[in-house]
Amino acid sequence: MNIATSIAAAEGRADPRPAGHPPVAIGKVGVLLINLGSPDAPTKSAVRRYLLDFLSDKRVVEIPAFIWQPILRGLVLTVRPRKTAANYARIWQEDSPLRLNTRRQAEALADAWPGVTVDFAMRYGNPSIPSRLEAMHAAGCDRILLAPLYPQYSSATTGTAIEHGWNSLDHMRWIPATRTLPSYHDHPAHIAALAASVREGVAALDFEPEAVLASFHGMPKRTLELGDPYHCHCSKTARLLREALGWPEGRLRLCFQSRFGRAEWLQPYTEPTLEALAKEGIRKVAVVCPSFSVDCLETLEEIAIGAKEIFEHAGGTHFAYLPCLNDSAQGIEMLRCIIGESLAGWVPQG
Repeated sequence: MNIATSIAAAEGRADPRPAGHPPVAIGKVGVLLINLGSPDAPTKSAVRRYLLDFLSDKRVVEIPAFIWQPILRGLVLTVRPRKTAANYARIWQEDSPLRLNTRRQAEALADAWPGVTVDFAMRYGNPSIPSRLEAMHAAGCDRILLAPLYPQYSSATTGTAIEHGWNSLDHMRWIPATRTLPSYHDHPAHIAALAASVREGVAALDFEPEAVLASFHGMPKRTLELGDPYHCHCSKTARLLREALGWPEGRLRLCFQSRFGRAEWLQPYTEPTLEALAKEGIRKVAVVCPSFSVDCLETLEEIAIGAKEIFEHAGGTHFAYLPCLNDSAQGIEMLRCIIGESLAGWVPQG
């Protein structure tokens, strides 16, 4: 019995389809959580495939393909995969932490809204956005919310996830109605969840940080000049978080990590900031990464391991990384709130 037949039976009506009509599954709502992606394994070959996909995205590297592709395939993919694979191996669990944590978020939201299917996908790698949208469509989801889990909007993150989602639907005869989750950089529920998480994280330390860095993923400075709102969104998140914590200016400091290439990126940079703090005599710091919805390579290896080593080498004595929201109680309640708002009219509210 398909969905249309089930609804008709529940209402005491006959199957509304004409005789001989092929079975069609309809009437469901789907929520697809989308994150950046990971290689399938912490190996050089898997990382190479992943980086080829990731760094070939025109929204990620805004250089003409005829210039960039020879550099990518001839230099970057010759040198970078080995180092990146080694970094993944340092933090790999039973799966990539990013994929594992995103899966846990989807599982925690499975029963958040009656009759709503919650799934997850990666923009690059597996499970792919097309495969999960196909599965939702086959299961009868004729309304789908694309939910990129990037609090601050950037063309290279939220933009490419939404574009790829739409492109993945264009071959379907019956294209589901779609909505997209807005950026939630300043949503009260997001700020409250971040503040609670930071407050709890600092309280659990065996030292009192003299400074806390809010380290956001970096973007080329050119993206700001072209109109990308990411820098403004990050600045507002940091300010609202500091205000929610009741901290004075200077206690929470904005910076940007994960630079790639020689071009100028958004500043101040995280690693030089840590070195400068140590030279100023600030020996105890903590770092939080508010642009990441879940822990991943950039938080667990680059910050928790790499940045710690840099700070201690510069003279720091105490360093702590404060985890992302992940599938924590406050993180899931935040997602339930902001996603629920975007489902208004599709599912009962309350």
